[in-house]
Amino acid sequence: MPGGAGVRRPDHPTTTRPTAVNGALPGPESPEAREALEADGPGGGGPGGGGPGAGVPERTVPGAGAPEAGGPERPVPGSGTPERTVPEAGAPEAGGPDHAVPGPTIAPPLPADGVTAEAVLAPYLQGQAADFLRSLRLHREHSAPSDAGGQGAEAAARALRRSARRISGSLHTFRTVLDPAWADHLRTELAWLSGTLAREHAYAGRLTRLLDALHQLSGATLPAARGTKPATKPGTQPATTAAARTAGAPEAQGRAVLGVGAARAGALLERQLTLARTRAHSAALQALGSSRFHAVADAVALLASEVPLAPGTTGRGAEALLEPAERAEQRLLAAVVALPADESAEPYNEAQDAAWHQARLLLRLHRYAHEVVLGAADPVLTGAGHALDLHRDAAEAAAAAAAAARTPRIAPATAYALGVLHADQRHEVEAARAVFRETWPYATAMTAP
Repeated sequence: MPGGAGVRRPDHPTTTRPTAVNGALPGPESPEAREALEADGPGGGGPGGGGPGAGVPERTVPGAGAPEAGGPERPVPGSGTPERTVPEAGAPEAGGPDHAVPGPTIAPPLPADGVTAEAVLAPYLQGQAADFLRSLRLHREHSAPSDAGGQGAEAAARALRRSARRISGSLHTFRTVLDPAWADHLRTELAWLSGTLAREHAYAGRLTRLLDALHQLSGATLPAARGTKPATKPGTQPATTAAARTAGAPEAQGRAVLGVGAARAGALLERQLTLARTRAHSAALQALGSSRFHAVADAVALLASEVPLAPGTTGRGAEALLEPAERAEQRLLAAVVALPADESAEPYNEAQDAAWHQARLLLRLHRYAHEVVLGAADPVLTGAGHALDLHRDAAEAAAAAAAAARTPRIAPATAYALGVLHADQRHEVEAARAVFRETWPYATAMTAP
């Protein structure tokens, strides 16, 4: 894919035109879509291995070899094999009623390279839809009262969100290739579902992170005061004394105050975040039993058998997917260029977090587009994506600590401990930004011209 001069490394093109090797390669701007993508954490389907080149397994055009998973068999004229009809429909997928399987059809003439946009995009969306329905069935099985542990239901919910995010992101990126009205509606509904299911997991992870940080801070050197730079490298505990925060008080006195306040601060955070998690759990259960969710499940069940395309898209070459994928890549590169420079970064300036969160969302959309066009996630962006996930987690944890510190009528020692915790998480934010700049593979794109 063409790009700006000096942006990519010479040995790593990010997105290239799919090559016809025995067939086709696999294939948020609304507030709800943004919330759904932001809700994902490091364990929610991060970039995996594989990439362009020899590591990508060959996939065949439906009808020319083994049928693609998640979609009906379709005959392909001129493939050297007799035309096959759709097999008898078996048991319906979980999450929707029986849907009629379309009858035998004849594929349009293939372009010269033998790869069509439909043969690349449709199998990817159908595979994600099949994963969605399987995860939904597992979630229902493990949500029974007999499953006391709840681990299976949590894993199924993560897999459900993973498939929903990939379908929603692909519908956003490749909207021009798909039926726009259908794509916009399903993308909005999947964003609502993914965001609703993610809140409970986010509150639980935030509480664990804050309690662990409080435990470490109660026996470690205190962070630097507001407006000062840490004395050590990002990612390590700054070695400053308590005098910077308490106007000359001995370090032992500050540690004693922190030890007393840490227990109370932990109890306060546990009450607030556990209540928020309980409410999120109730909202998720209510959403899964609503008619809106059943409509989403029915739409995904239909997607598993048929992908509505835009008029005139059928029979077009796979290059029709390259332009949307390139736009997603260029938006990511532009967002990285616009990130605040190191010399202007301030650990306690929460207003700068928005640009980093936006870069994280665009990186995710680029990853999904890469999966569609090349069949696997881009491995060189694994470290950068993980750093942005840590940045998001630390920023939200710091905001939770600051919100708890604003609780009326709390003891001064509790407020002090929450302030130290907020400072610690903001230093984690700064450390995550440094890691991102170190792991971002296109170093020349980090500075605006």
